[in-house]
Amino acid sequence: MFSHIRNGLALAAGLALLSPLAQASKADDTLVAAFQAQLPSLDRYHAPGREGFLLGLLAYDALLYRDPNTLEVKPLLATAWRQINPTVWEFDLRKGVKFHDGVEMTAEDVKFSLEYAADEKNRVFNRMTGGWIKSVDVINPYKVRINAEAVTPLAIEYLIQLPIIPKAYREKVGLEAFGQRPVGTGPYKVAKGKGNEIVFTRNDEYFEGGGKSKPKIKTLIYRNIPDVNTQVAELISGGVDWAYYIPNDQAARIERMPNITVKNAETFRIGFITLDAAGLSDPNSPLKNVKVRQAIAYAIDRQAIASKLVGGSSKPVNAACTPSQFGCTQNVTTYKYDPAKAKALMAEAGYKDGFSIDVYGYRSRPVAEAIIGNLNAIGIHANLRWQQYSAVIQQRRDHKTPIVIDDYGSAGVADAGGILPFFFAESPDDQSRDPIVTEAVQKAGSIADQAQRKVLYAKALNRIAEQAYWVPLFTMPVNYVFAKNLSIPIPGDENVEFWRAEWK
Repeated sequence: MFSHIRNGLALAAGLALLSPLAQASKADDTLVAAFQAQLPSLDRYHAPGREGFLLGLLAYDALLYRDPNTLEVKPLLATAWRQINPTVWEFDLRKGVKFHDGVEMTAEDVKFSLEYAADEKNRVFNRMTGGWIKSVDVINPYKVRINAEAVTPLAIEYLIQLPIIPKAYREKVGLEAFGQRPVGTGPYKVAKGKGNEIVFTRNDEYFEGGGKSKPKIKTLIYRNIPDVNTQVAELISGGVDWAYYIPNDQAARIERMPNITVKNAETFRIGFITLDAAGLSDPNSPLKNVKVRQAIAYAIDRQAIASKLVGGSSKPVNAACTPSQFGCTQNVTTYKYDPAKAKALMAEAGYKDGFSIDVYGYRSRPVAEAIIGNLNAIGIHANLRWQQYSAVIQQRRDHKTPIVIDDYGSAGVADAGGILPFFFAESPDDQSRDPIVTEAVQKAGSIADQAQRKVLYAKALNRIAEQAYWVPLFTMPVNYVFAKNLSIPIPGDENVEFWRAEWK
């Protein structure tokens, strides 16, 4: 699995032969954006995390577009759509749209792309976005019908996340080459880069009339800078124009500088800890014992971490979903910070003297270290394995991660179905494998009755909380930090629209 990660290594090797790192500069119309995560592939279907989602917005287009602030669904590659019956959708396609190689997009490309996403053997990163599709029928070059396996209440939300790629080019060059030299229809083309740097150039032929627009800034540089301190230094020096997820203390420090703007914004993202309750990584794992998992939940001082380390409006959450999502009840079993109770549960489980275990993390080291400290206080000696996001997720899917300090933004989907099927219901990231949860989540994803869906989500969320399959942590507002001479919209769902950025 994830052979495409090897493509990232090949990509880096190939790009290393190119020009030196580009510099941020209004003069040459170049915006440099810093990201902690490295893209293992430039194929959107195999690019994980929020950075992969942003790649999809930049270089590719989907049939539909969702406004990041109003969440209104608008036309993009499709100009109109209708539901023919409970399991069939019909889409009219925009005429005259060209891929970056100059070839016109047609219904054949839509069919190829969506059926690729639907085919389990292709192992796309987010299986749930295409797994509901049974087949795609080409009605004519500019009209398709999408047939669902069953009623899919989130079909439109999923289609927003599925990019259309060129059938002929993709079949000609293959998976690996496409991941290095992708072709889409998006507002930016992938041009070149060096090592951890990807260069996007404006698509001057980008079509009008959809939810996106032709970029105002000519060149966008995606620069992978894993260390936040280095990001901050680059922001101060002007080597980088934009970054996000800058820790609250650092954001407050640099906000006073005359060349820096800091904006804190709400998101759909929550932090949490996944626990290998099924013993996938170790059949003798102490995490198979519900009392150990509950002890871990009681051990974490979520309020202190949220207020001191995450900051902004961050608040603890009780359930395995974002509070603002439909069906995300917070009326579940809760675990308030109580290290004494946690120690008692450890003793009841037969681990009075504790145990050692690996804990994987990738986002905020201070948060991870605070969690490690909480675990150590109840006798769990945690060995922190700090890696890139894609590496952590690959290892979880390969059943090698007992505990992961994780977070997820649901791709901005305002429904608990945007997160639960990704981490439960026999998904690649499901570490509980609980049939009660699986049945409830799968059924909620295959019926249209909203009241019944809410009941099913509540059943799943209550079971997850009772069994402490997860430790939900807190909401995660974002600090966006960027140059004073840059104007860039702040999204409500983390989906930054760089094509709307402009110099002041």
